[in-house]
Amino acid sequence: MATENELSEKVILVTGASKGIGAAIVTALGEQGAFIIAHYGSDRDGVEKALQGIDLSKKLIIQSDLATDNGFKKLWDEALAWKGRVHVLVANAGVMPEAAITDSDEIWNSAWESAFAVNVRSNAFLIREATMHFLNTGGGVIIGITSWAAQRGSGNPKLAGYAASKAPIAALLKTIAKNYAKQNIYAYLIAPGIVRTAMSEASAKSMGGEEVLTSTLAMGEWVPPSEIASLVTFLSTGTRKHLTGSTFDINGATYIR
Repeated sequence: MATENELSEKVILVTGASKGIGAAIVTALGEQGAFIIAHYGSDRDGVEKALQGIDLSKKLIIQSDLATDNGFKKLWDEALAWKGRVHVLVANAGVMPEAAITDSDEIWNSAWESAFAVNVRSNAFLIREATMHFLNTGGGVIIGITSWAAQRGSGNPKLAGYAASKAPIAALLKTIAKNYAKQNIYAYLIAPGIVRTAMSEASAKSMGGEEVLTSTLAMGEWVPPSEIASLVTFLSTGTRKHLTGSTFDINGATYIR
């Protein structure tokens, strides 16, 4: 966990902050004294709840639809206008549309288009904006929330598109880490397993229910979002520079590589 002094002057943009992992992240960062820019797509109440204990001067809430072509640009421009600087980008926003290979072309195409619009295109272009900003300001931190599905595939046959959409950002951030470390730009990946979120709970229904899914886990329990949030606060300080390029697996030893 970071100390308050390490984050008190940091401006941190977190996408998908209305629920689940994103909500836990903005709460944790706010408690550590950071300036929080919390993005949401449609659930403003969720963001406000996650930030309810944070002083008004330390938070900014921005709505943007990352499924649209220019949603990422609207978000970045508004975020940068607040303080004129962003020190950390936490690329967390994601969708998990379901479509089995045996579903209709319409269902299949819709799921893949949705997954790639948000999980790949908007995240990649937002990461590019952050990288260019960091090149002009002396450096910064990018943290990508990916998934173990990007490496091992999904155990849910309806989530092929989701699993495929999680791999490109991992490749992008590794490329950034390798090529811009000398410019003080540090990029990290967090690859959770089964996390206690609404999306995972919905997916579990397609696999026979929570009990069936939980029985496959080494610890017999889901990852709490707070554990991921703690790691994000640790990495957001920008002082753990030699960890750049690393992927942090958080899955309770179910998947070890």
